[in-house]
Order: sequence, then structure tokens, then C-alpha cells
Amino acid sequence: MHAMLKLISFTIIPMSLGIHILLPFVSSSQEHVKANNSSTSNKHNIHKLSPKLSFEIALHGFLHWASMGFLMPVGILIIRMSNREECGRRLKIMFYTHASLQILSVLLATAGAIMSIKNFENSFNNSHQRIGVALYGIIWLQALIGFFRPQRGSKGRSVWFLMHWVLGTAVSLVGIINIYTGLQAYHKKTLTSVRLWNMIFTAELSFIAFFYLFQDKWDYIQKQGVILGNEPIQPTDQEISPRDKQKELLTEPC
Repeated sequence: MHAMLKLISFTIIPMSLGIHILLPFVSSSQEHVKANNSSTSNKHNIHKLSPKLSFEIALHGFLHWASMGFLMPVGILIIRMSNREECGRRLKIMFYTHASLQILSVLLATAGAIMSIKNFENSFNNSHQRIGVALYGIIWLQALIGFFRPQRGSKGRSVWFLMHWVLGTAVSLVGIINIYTGLQAYHKKTLTSVRLWNMIFTAELSFIAFFYLFQDKWDYIQKQGVILGNEPIQPTDQEISPRDKQKELLTEPC
């Protein structure tokens, strides 16, 4: 009997010690499995968007791209082209085209803002939403400044022009930045790749920037290789006579 008790004790004690040692690993493994299941569930929830919400997010992005990623930069390019325009009729057309594009861009941005407030959960815990709130205020301030512009030649015209230019430039740059942050926010929410849209938008901005810089050089490029009278420069050692120096370019009528 005594031998039987010793055998049982020698058997139970190692088993209990083994269970005591292995128990933390078993519980840790179970927690790891739960964590993996929770992570998988979270990923599933990230991907799970209703068709209506997906459409509203896409429409929100399209409205803001059309507003601040296309119409505003094109309006800026058009008003810059008018700086070298001498024909009064074409100058008016360019001005009203610029104003119309900017008004349309403000309306589209406002529609996108209303859609965001009405349909999305705006916790303002990311840079896209915070920048967007500030951007909407600056857009409407710029629009009001544009409507209440003073007459050309008045005292406040220079100050108005400086404010209009600074705010317009700021809206365009911050709007472009917020389009990129919006694409990243969409990627984080849905885990959908936005690399293609980033590349397309970057290509568009590169073309607009090239055209913006090219505007200042176009007149200079046109004058290269041309002398007064629109004749090609011929290599010669003779001096140009004072009479030729006094010739002026004839401007074509509008």
C-alpha cells in the first residue's frame, strides 16, 4: 500500500508540474488566436462598405478634384494669360471665364462639404478632415473678396489684389494637398490601392505647372530669332542703321 502511494505521488506531481508549466503557453496561444480572429474581423469590417456609401465617397472625391484640382488651376492659368492681352473684347472673355470657373469651383466644393457633413462620420481625427474645414472657410472668403473688388486705379486696389492673389494661391496649394490626403484616407478606410489615382493626379499637376511656367517664356521664345519687321536674323558684320532701330512692330487688330 505504501509503495502504491509513492507511485501515485511520483506520477501526479510531475503531471501537475507539467500542466502548470504548459498552461501559460496554452492560454497565450488562445489569446493569439483570438487576436488573429479579431484582426481578421477588423479587416473584414474595413472592407465592408455599403454600395451607397462607396458611391458617396467617390462622388465626394470627384467634386473636390473637379473644384480644387482642375477648375481653380485652369482659372488661374486663364487670368494669367490675360495679363499680356491687349484686345479689350478678348480680355473681357478671359476675365468672365476666370470668374465663372472660380464660382463653379466654389459651388462644387460646397456641395462636397455638405455631402461630407450629412453622410460621413466626421470625427476630425485625421489631417484630411481638419484641412478640409479650414479650406472651406478660405474658399468662401476668397469668393467674397473677389465679388467686392474695388475699381482699378482706386487706393485699395493694390491691397485687394495682393490679398486676392495670396488667398487664391493658398486655396489652390492647400486644396491640392488635401486631395492627396483624401486619397490616403480612402486607402486607410477601404485598403483599396490609390496608386493609379495618385499617378494620374500628379501627371495632371505636372502639366499644369509646366504650362504655368511656360506662359512667362512664350513671348520671349517667340522673339528669339526675329528682328523688327518679323524677319529672320541673318548673320552679318554690318551695323544696323539708326533708321532700322526706330522701326516699331505693328500690332494686329483684334
